[in-house]
Amino acid sequence: MYVAEDLLRSEGFTDVQYVEMDLPQIANSVAEGATDLSAETAPDLIMKLDGGRPLVIVASLHVGCYELFGSDQVRKIRDLMGKRVVVADPGRRAFISSMAVQVGLDPTKDIRWVETSGGEAMQLFSGGKVDAYLGFPPEPQELRAKRIGHVVVNTSKDRPWSQYFCCMAFSNREFVHRNPVATKRALRAILKADKICVSAPDRAARSIVDRGFTSSYDYALQTMSDVPFGRWSEYEPADTMRFYPLRLHEAKMMKSSPQKILAQGSDWRFVNELKKELKG
Repeated sequence: MYVAEDLLRSEGFTDVQYVEMDLPQIANSVAEGATDLSAETAPDLIMKLDGGRPLVIVASLHVGCYELFGSDQVRKIRDLMGKRVVVADPGRRAFISSMAVQVGLDPTKDIRWVETSGGEAMQLFSGGKVDAYLGFPPEPQELRAKRIGHVVVNTSKDRPWSQYFCCMAFSNREFVHRNPVATKRALRAILKADKICVSAPDRAARSIVDRGFTSSYDYALQTMSDVPFGRWSEYEPADTMRFYPLRLHEAKMMKSSPQKILAQGSDWRFVNELKKELKG
């Protein structure tokens, strides 16, 4: 999203603003029309759609960027049984819950959840106060560099999570309805930026640092190498919106069927057109 700024301007947008807010506020901000377009994790967006928020997912961006880190007591997902797991937002809890039900755990009963803010969550894990933490870049890169814990699940490499999209672009349903041309132009810029992350990771990393997302160029560059960008034209985003509702339903975190979520909360016409336009 940060790399796309100049590309958005080249698409004709004269007023491009990046609005800083905590992750849990992003989807609500878009739903209320305070912001127009953003990206969020598939599980969190799906839960927001289940709750009736007027959002529409318009494109997939990349495969998993989250990594589940564990202490010495957590070597595999089933080891989360009875352990303290810290989460910084509902999306991360949904990710971990989907992993838990995949191996037969009941996340509502078998996991001891600790909910706190983003910065404090990572500190609790680093200090040995909890047994597991789901990190988002550049957190995994920092934890590995400092040799804190170990990776239990890497959603960009480990199946089945590596077969589905992690982060997806979305907007307000009314905004897309009223502004189809602007929606497509914005997506074109964002998907071109995705290609830059693949072809020029050093340039993308510098953009992230310059935008203040992280102060470490090394962590930013490592993120560009770790996250599988470029898959938006290969995988079907609808598959992601079938997979996670099933897992989250098993985890007792939502009620809607995958069919309802897809029908009410997705619009693939723009990305399907851009797959042809941006081919190669």
